Amino acid sequence: MISKVVQDAMNEQINKELYSAYLYLSMSAYFTGANLSGFAHWMRVQGKEEQEHAMKFYDFIHDRGGEVTLKALAQPPADFKSAVAVFQEAFAHEQRVTASIHQLYETAVREKDYPAQVMLQWFINEQVEEEKNAGEIVARLKMVGDHPGALFALDHELAARAGE
Repeated sequence: MISKVVQDAMNEQINKELYSAYLYLSMSAYFTGANLSGFAHWMRVQGKEEQEHAMKFYDFIHDRGGEVTLKALAQPPADFKSAVAVFQEAFAHEQRVTASIHQLYETAVREKDYPAQVMLQWFINEQVEEEKNAGEIVARLKMVGDHPGALFALDHELAARAGE
């Protein structure tokens, strides 16, 4: 049986993961409007991945006899200044998610919830990858600067991301 403390913290994390999906969908819409379909695709795939993360928590809570409580999602931003600004926000957002996962892990340790600690190890490793991916794209966007050809080449590359 899952403790109420861990259950409540995981319900909060479900909200954060679903907000992440919503945020990435908003970013995808921005890129679609900017005719950068590869960037839009990358963000859609990212959003779908965040929904899957939310469902991992959802299933874990139910598997442990807990109760899932869904809360309202905040509205994500819709206006962005540039591709690099979008990915800088994505990178900062992933850093916030990482901090949240770490806090959740600390809660599981305090509650001596060993199954939760094991499950959260997957998320800890996943966040290393999430930050790395977003950070690398930020660095590459900064390198290409205002060169449209390089931006379109990167757009083409991001269109190849599997997952949709």
